[in-house]
Amino acid sequence: MRSRAVNRVSARSVLYPTAVPGPKAVRARDNRGMGSKDGIFRQQDDRTASERAGDARDRDGDGRARSARPRDGLGRPLPYGAQGVPRQPEGVVRPPLESVAEAQRLLDEGKPFHAHEVLEDAWKSGPEEERELWRGLAQLAVGLTHTARGNVTGGARLLRRGAGSAEEWAAGAGRARPYGIDLGGVVAWARELAAEVERGDGVPVDAGARAPRLRAGARGQGS
Repeated sequence: MRSRAVNRVSARSVLYPTAVPGPKAVRARDNRGMGSKDGIFRQQDDRTASERAGDARDRDGDGRARSARPRDGLGRPLPYGAQGVPRQPEGVVRPPLESVAEAQRLLDEGKPFHAHEVLEDAWKSGPEEERELWRGLAQLAVGLTHTARGNVTGGARLLRRGAGSAEEWAAGAGRARPYGIDLGGVVAWARELAAEVERGDGVPVDAGARAPRLRAGARGQGS
């Protein structure tokens, strides 16, 4: 159990580097609320005393601590009793094609936060030689989550970082279309969106309308 916990912390530190503003705010398991100032998200604990006590008592089916607070489509916590978006199950091992299809479905539905959970599972459970690929794709989903929340700086950085990771992996592996993923198109989409949000005024993007097309023929609206 100790080694699993250490691996989970290590994975988060790589996917959410501290150089990006508010990385923990993107995590579905973060119990804190979100505030904003000048378009940059900052962390704050806006829970009431009863909500904090409830979060401390929440457990999953295996008895592990896990907040039961509902979340919206971008992973932001909602008050207890609110109608939220069902969370993705944690630690699911899927075949690569299933991971791509499920991530695309969630992206098309405007749920990049949930898509990143699927891609993160693929990264942590996949073969060592493919982990940089899935990590880069997960970072792109987190970057889209940030831009949909209006976090221009964090979103643009993660979009470019994820694009660089995917591009570097493709060059090293000699695979431009692993599992049918159009890495060239995805990389171009990420860099174009990063430049676009930086030119704008911090207005959140429509996550569903700007979802990338992971595979040729998918419904995503990326470039």
